[in-house]
Amino acid sequence: MTAMKLSRKKIENFREFIFSWWGGNKRNLPWRHTHDSYKILVSEVMLQQTQVLRVIEKYREFIQRYPTIFDLAKAPAADVLRVWKGMGYNRRALYLKKAAQTVVSHYGGVFPESEKVLVKLPGLGTYTARAILVFAYKKDVACVDTNIRQIITHFFFHDKPQKPAVIHSVADELVPRGKAWEWHQALMDFGALAMPNAKCQMPNKKKKAIPFKESNRFYRGRIIDRLREGNLLESTIINEFQKKYGKSREFICGILTGLENDGLLARVAHGVIGLPKG
Repeated sequence: MTAMKLSRKKIENFREFIFSWWGGNKRNLPWRHTHDSYKILVSEVMLQQTQVLRVIEKYREFIQRYPTIFDLAKAPAADVLRVWKGMGYNRRALYLKKAAQTVVSHYGGVFPESEKVLVKLPGLGTYTARAILVFAYKKDVACVDTNIRQIITHFFFHDKPQKPAVIHSVADELVPRGKAWEWHQALMDFGALAMPNAKCQMPNKKKKAIPFKESNRFYRGRIIDRLREGNLLESTIINEFQKKYGKSREFICGILTGLENDGLLARVAHGVIGLPKG
């Protein structure tokens, strides 16, 4: 499908509808009180696959511990992972630290105002790069997250899924010049609070999901939590998890290898493992 061109009237009516709704439904979120690109990045990384209410306190804790990008860049990875406890998806913490190190070493601690440069930072994709441009630098660009994609699909395509390029084309047309910051906050609040849960309305034809407690991510998280307490013999971890969860030695060793490959686990000495130091 080719890019969709909206009429001026349709754009203005939709903007008026969203802003009118937002006037009485704004959320008061801590990262909305800053234009510090570092703090914006922290909030955006934390919000990936994590509910807002869960993020609020962890965001405050993280910023209190690492108030500037320089504080995070020089922090030991093991300490960052300890502060990250309870957030899950621990690789996000390492990507955040690596991005901070890159910005400090290459750009003097100042985030570039270029999407092409931002997307090259560790862990940043198009959405996060554009979120920094919008929320830190108030650039007139569109950033499309899950909520915004759902809104556009619902109001302009009758809930029929579209290719990303089509959604982005519509999103670009909708951004009001000079009000990109307000527009995206309004859309995100509308998507989170007012949009119906599309998943409940659509038949689920997918294979039944594996229960979280049977997923690799569950065991990865439990091992990281154990190592947050201090270094341990690898054999201790294996024995503990065999007894507690009834998993085979091969399974647990595979989880440990995956964590090591992802940089979330380090071999400290002969047979001793712990969180990474760098």
